[in-house]
Amino acid sequence: MHRGLRATVHLLTAPRLGVKPSRPILDYRGIAENAEAKSQNIIKRNSKLPDDTIPRIVALHHQFATLTTEVNAKRSLQSTISDRVRDAKTDDARTAARAEATLLKGELKGLQAKLDAVHEDLLNLAILVPNDAHPDVPVGPEENAVTLSTHGPPPTPADRARDHMAIAGALDLVDGEAGAMAAGSSFYFLRNEAALLELALVSYALSIATKHGFTFVTTPDVVYANNAVRCGFHHRDAATQTYHIETKPDSPKLVLAGTAEIPLAAMFGRQVIPKKDLPKLFVGLGHAFRAEAGAKGAEAHGLYRVHQFTKLELFAVTTPEQSESMFERMKGVQLEIFSGLGFPFRVLDMPTEQLGAPAYRKYDVEAWMPGRGAWGEISSASNCTDYQARRFHIKCYSTPKPGEHLYSFAHTLNGTAAAVPRLIIALLENGARFEGETVVGLDLPEVLRPYWVHNPARDIIHWV
Repeated sequence: MHRGLRATVHLLTAPRLGVKPSRPILDYRGIAENAEAKSQNIIKRNSKLPDDTIPRIVALHHQFATLTTEVNAKRSLQSTISDRVRDAKTDDARTAARAEATLLKGELKGLQAKLDAVHEDLLNLAILVPNDAHPDVPVGPEENAVTLSTHGPPPTPADRARDHMAIAGALDLVDGEAGAMAAGSSFYFLRNEAALLELALVSYALSIATKHGFTFVTTPDVVYANNAVRCGFHHRDAATQTYHIETKPDSPKLVLAGTAEIPLAAMFGRQVIPKKDLPKLFVGLGHAFRAEAGAKGAEAHGLYRVHQFTKLELFAVTTPEQSESMFERMKGVQLEIFSGLGFPFRVLDMPTEQLGAPAYRKYDVEAWMPGRGAWGEISSASNCTDYQARRFHIKCYSTPKPGEHLYSFAHTLNGTAAAVPRLIIALLENGARFEGETVVGLDLPEVLRPYWVHNPARDIIHWV
């Protein structure tokens, strides 16, 4: 087996800090019985998996089922022989039964070892298979995204004078050189009104999220590497996009969280929740860490694609029946947040090649950034159905009759409430105030004013 695939399952099954490991509960039969559809989904997503991934899973599932049947039959026979040992009327009969039990024990040990090896290989492959895609998702690359709606004022014409880093330089808002001195390229210091914007944006977005029933939590920035895998962050060069933390040889593998979605999902690990108590809604504040290897040009310029940023994340656990309506509800919360900020933005139904492995469907929100002369992503929302719940053992149940419980896997959803640097770009590039060719201040939306910390030494903000 490929070394990288073997490493994945080690993350998922190796004992950590005395916690009993638990394998993800993947739907092997569903993959095997829908092999053609699963193969086509991989192709449509451009998932970079080997062409024989699904056929190998089908073959391994057949071996797994056959060996499971044999092991169960041997265990049943083992129980029968144990009864014979116990009930033997003569010493000869007891000795013969014990000899047969000893022989059977060796056979069972060998079969169990084969079954465990096949199961590990099966998990190694199946864990890489992406979620199904909603039937309405556009097929193909990013340019096939469908615009669902547009919002805000008409876009300001593209203008290089509105580049956010030029504005930031003129108003002393961002120090990239000091960030590079402290931690390397694509790190930065927010200064003055840009730093105040971070606080105001988080508080503003949080006020809307909590109004809609989301419980506020702060999340760890460090997570177990296996939790990132369980969330689905192991595709598309994940090894080059994740910051790994050095630990002692026998300690758990740790990484810096790429999004608060990971610790929020882990927060529900191994929970069994009554359906009547769902949905569970949380909004988590954390820092996102992205290595962003390979970023070039406009993508790598300024604050657009950085290695660390503050992010407020919406997260929901629902019943299977609730997830599609929750997806639209989450989008509504995002629209309320961004509509208050006064810049032009649009909502896109993203095509198959832009879906992360867990996403059944994904909406992106893009803001018009006139200094970049382009639309730039400021948010996304994903319905992950039971993809993450199977990996984290998040279940729900109903009780149709007293003493009767019907179990199913829960569904999980996530969405960005505020990715701070991208929102700062949109506000600077759309809100810069000029006198002639000189930047003299910022026009900021009135909705941020209640959350603003006034600096009397500077007077560059107009509220609009």
